[in-house]
Amino acid sequence: MNRGNDPVCIIGAGPGGLVMAAALKARGIPFEIVDAGRQPGGIWDIDRDATPMYESAHFISSRRLSGLPGFPMPESYPDYPRHDRILEYLRAFAKHHDLARHITFGVRVDSASRRDEGGWTIALSSGEQRQARALCVATGTTWFPRVPVVPGHFEGEAYHSFFYRSPREFEGKRVLIVGGGNSAADIACDAARHASAAFISLRRGYHFIPKFIFGQPSDVFAHSGPQLPRWLEERVFGFLINRVLVGDLTKYGLPKPDHAILRSHPILNTQILHHLGHGDISVRKDVASLDGKTVRFVDGTSEEIDLIVWATGYDKPFPFLREEDLDRSGDALDLYLNVFHRRHADLFFLGLFETDGAAYSLDGAQAALVASYLDPQTPASVRDGFDTLRRTDRPDLRGGVRYVASPRHDYYVKSDVYEKALRRAGKVLQNDL
Repeated sequence: MNRGNDPVCIIGAGPGGLVMAAALKARGIPFEIVDAGRQPGGIWDIDRDATPMYESAHFISSRRLSGLPGFPMPESYPDYPRHDRILEYLRAFAKHHDLARHITFGVRVDSASRRDEGGWTIALSSGEQRQARALCVATGTTWFPRVPVVPGHFEGEAYHSFFYRSPREFEGKRVLIVGGGNSAADIACDAARHASAAFISLRRGYHFIPKFIFGQPSDVFAHSGPQLPRWLEERVFGFLINRVLVGDLTKYGLPKPDHAILRSHPILNTQILHHLGHGDISVRKDVASLDGKTVRFVDGTSEEIDLIVWATGYDKPFPFLREEDLDRSGDALDLYLNVFHRRHADLFFLGLFETDGAAYSLDGAQAALVASYLDPQTPASVRDGFDTLRRTDRPDLRGGVRYVASPRHDYYVKSDVYEKALRRAGKVLQNDL
């Protein structure tokens, strides 16, 4: 059966799905979007049934560098917009490109099965089945909480940060935040202001980077300086942060970082240092065991805790896809440029990366590349040449940086290196090398 007229199916109406839709629309490629929410925006809709968003959440890259392609964030926005401003911005992007009429809201994809002749059969939670020429997975990476297995039994309240919403949840309680990412630092600051006692448990040391450096957003400051060799960039930035702007983290009770400053995802939060310095929150070692409401740590100390928030990251499964369609390399999928399935020429992943810079411009470059690949106007000979790269090429997307070995770095890329790799691949499809 000829399915050449089937639309491209995009799963997810968050940033990745919206920018993918806009890129396909610009080329006149039929598409449709399915999303479990009630409006465009993905995780940024704090009122949807399930989302990791919380009231104090703000963007961690600056407005000036974080716009979607051809649609900068409004000048009226602050440097680091709050979650509701980001949702407003994404809805404006969808309206600008007239995307809402292409979206089916309130449904989940139960399964996506690849047909023998190519293309996909999509089974929705509504009971409907749809056919798709290609599948673009833009579901995001923060939907499946990872909670560590700790010996013992806890009799207090405990939940993953995915379920956290408001600092009011901390009032009158002794609260322990477990984890050291950006969300953990944000939530720990909420606990410092609202809990009767607040603690943060860290497995290792982390670098804490100010959101502003000499009056500029830190990413703007980094982009405005001279381009330095990698080894010198690390030393100069490390000296600036650790000797000039932040100082010795151990004076706050924090463990000394066990890695260079640019070798882990940056934590853009120095408010936590303020709270540590004022005694509003205390640092504890990794959790060793649980006993009633007593939490014991690996150094032998313990605390009586009413509420544990596990800010311990997320797994990245794709339960609607068959395991045989998920070619894994270790715990991560083996994809060309973190986007293209190496065996299936009609399966793509959008936004499946973490980076040290603004992500939305990279989402846009990914979408432009996929749209160019799917465009019927792209000559078959050019696409065949690209397919050789898709199957075999394994470029270094980290610029030689050896990041900390942890699950959150499975899909990590260095933003400037990754952007150049996506642009180079785009030139292959444009036959413009």
